[in-house]
Amino acid sequence: MKKFFMFDELGTNFKKEIIGGLTTFLSMAYVLAVNPSILSLQGVEGVPDDMKMDINAVFVATCLAAFVGCLFMGIIAKYPIALAPGMGLNAFFAFTVVLTMGIPWQTALTGVLFSGLIFVILTLTGLREYIINSIPMEMKMAVSAGIGFFITFVGLQSSGIIANDDATLISLGNIQDGGVILTFVGLVITVILMTKKVPAAIFFGMIVTAIIGVIVGIVPMPNAIVGSVPSVAPTFGAAFEGFMNLDSILNVQFLIVVLTFLFVDFFDTAGTLVGVASQANLIKDNKLPRASKALLADAFATITGAVFGTSTTTSYVESTAGVAAGARSGFAAVVTGVLFLAAIFFSPLIVTFTSEVTAPALIIVGILMASNLSKISWGRFELAVPAFLTVFMMPLTYSIATGIAVGFIFYPITMIMAGRRKEIDPIMYGLFVVFILYFVFIN
Repeated sequence: MKKFFMFDELGTNFKKEIIGGLTTFLSMAYVLAVNPSILSLQGVEGVPDDMKMDINAVFVATCLAAFVGCLFMGIIAKYPIALAPGMGLNAFFAFTVVLTMGIPWQTALTGVLFSGLIFVILTLTGLREYIINSIPMEMKMAVSAGIGFFITFVGLQSSGIIANDDATLISLGNIQDGGVILTFVGLVITVILMTKKVPAAIFFGMIVTAIIGVIVGIVPMPNAIVGSVPSVAPTFGAAFEGFMNLDSILNVQFLIVVLTFLFVDFFDTAGTLVGVASQANLIKDNKLPRASKALLADAFATITGAVFGTSTTTSYVESTAGVAAGARSGFAAVVTGVLFLAAIFFSPLIVTFTSEVTAPALIIVGILMASNLSKISWGRFELAVPAFLTVFMMPLTYSIATGIAVGFIFYPITMIMAGRRKEIDPIMYGLFVVFILYFVFIN
């Protein structure tokens, strides 16, 4: 096993890899509560039950998708990078595709499945490098930052900190409400832990918030800590239901959904791979060894996750915490995967992770993603306009897809007017047409 995972070559051992894998798991364990909460539209009022995914089934799907994804990455690509259903992508799935577009969650899972299959094709044919290079860096960063703002907005709304207002659309909620106060307390606790650079700060912040919530009677007390594994039947295989009704997938709306899933996962994965590999000193001659295998592992994980019943599975930047703790090989990813599988037996605890408990995690993740704003050339107006509109329109329209569409429509317009037409890749013109059609036929 040491030889397979190249321990000697990477200067590591079982102890370092196990500690690294455990650290990564703790750093991203919050997804076990947040992902089911988002996909089940927990805390969203007035939504029919048939639009909500079963929270317990999604919990199991999250554990299984993370387990399989980590195994793929650890064994096939041999990188200390963990995977799980991605933040932002799950918000797009629930709040844009299902809630705003009105697409059944079963069909949305079909979209995730399609995006995974396309990802495999792009990776095997080598088109991934061309596509990555065709999207301007400013637009990549704008999409990431915009999703961060959107996630934060979702957290603020689901917790009641931001409420509906007929005169101004939104306003500050009832700050005397127990749930709102608990969210504020949880946010303060998490911010303190993050500021103090406590490992797995987001996860521990949620645990402390949940305990406080149980003590004061805002959060329900779990019946047990360990219990039987919930059934995944409500979501398992639902991704194939879209093929039963071809009209639901043979349209521009579905194409936009697939493209958005693919786009966000594509660049999120590429950025995470480079970032984690750089920290672990795994990049050789400015190239990432086994990059194709890593991307394939991510694509296979997305396909598997869709079959189990969860949104896009992607690489997590929290893997850098494990690298900082000593992880260097794929064995650390395997350790993380096994821990996700073990977490499946702690399903009774899911009842304590209400929207008030998970909201601070969403807000903090949004803050971290917003840091990409610093990488945008705001001094160049032709770049600032599409980037700003991408970021701004996501939370205001409650749609990640709409934000991307507006930004990518304005990009070629401002670049052409600035006399920089030669810098526009043909891919961007193609996306311009696709997103124009998006507004013509959908909105």
